[in-house]
Amino acid sequence: MSIQRDQEEPVRIALCQIVSGPDPAANLELVREHVRRAEGADLVVFPEATMACFGGPKLAEVAEPLDGPWASAVREIAVAAGVTVLAGMFTPEPDGRVRNTLLITGPGGHQGYDKIHLFDAFGFQESATVAPGTDAVTFDVGGTTVGAAVCYDVRFPELFRALADRGAKVIVVTASWGAGPGKREQWELLVRARALDTTSWVVAVGQADPASVGLPQQGTAPTGIGFSLVADPFGRAHTTFDAEPETRVILIDPEEVEPARAAIPVLVNRRL
Repeated sequence: MSIQRDQEEPVRIALCQIVSGPDPAANLELVREHVRRAEGADLVVFPEATMACFGGPKLAEVAEPLDGPWASAVREIAVAAGVTVLAGMFTPEPDGRVRNTLLITGPGGHQGYDKIHLFDAFGFQESATVAPGTDAVTFDVGGTTVGAAVCYDVRFPELFRALADRGAKVIVVTASWGAGPGKREQWELLVRARALDTTSWVVAVGQADPASVGLPQQGTAPTGIGFSLVADPFGRAHTTFDAEPETRVILIDPEEVEPARAAIPVLVNRRL
C-alpha cells in the first residue's frame, strides 16, 4: 500500500498514545479525533487493543473481520484524511479464539498483521483467547518500507531482522504493555535494542497508563504504561513520552538508515 510521495523523503508519523476503553464504538471516536489532531502526518499509529482494551469485554464478543464495520469505519477515516492508519483490533478465529490484529489501512490498501508471539508471561496467558499469526508483514508509505510488530513481538529479534531483510527501514511496534517492577525499563531497552539489531527506525506506540486518567487496574490484564518512544537506527532515543495520553507528530528520515548500516553492518555480518 502506498501514499504517493517522492521516494525516501522524510516521513511524518503521528504517535497516538491513548487509553482505549471496552466499547469499540467509543474507541472509534477516539481514532477519529486523534487522526484529526495528526494533521500533516503520513502515518498515524494507535496502540495495540485500540478497538477494545484488555481486561474489558470478552475479545470474541467484539472481534470483527477486516471487512467488518469497525475496520471499515477506520478505513473511511484514513481515506478521508489521506493517511495510513495503524490500529490494534481483534479478528475472529474459527476455533473460538481471536487474532490480535494490527489493522493497516488507508488510501493505498487495507490489510492486517496478526501478532505472532503471544504474551504467555508474567502471569498472563494470551494464547488462551488469542491464536498466533504466522506471517511477517511490511507495507509502503511514500516509498519507504515499514514493518509491523505488536507488543510481545519486541522480545524476539528474529522477527525484526526478517522485516529488515524485507526492506523495512522503519518498524512500528504497537503495544498495551503490562505494568510491573522493571517493565518500563524492559520496554525502553527492548525498543532501542531492536533498532540497533536492525539499524532501523523503531516507532513504538503503547497504550497510556489508565491510572494517569483515573482508571483502576483491570486485574492482570496488560492495559498499558505509556512511555511510547522512537529509537533511531543507532539505538538512540529520538522521541520519548510520559505515562499520560498524548498525540505527537514527528519527522523521521529513512535515509539515516544507510550510514547506520554502513557503520554497524550487523545485518550482513551475521552468521546465524
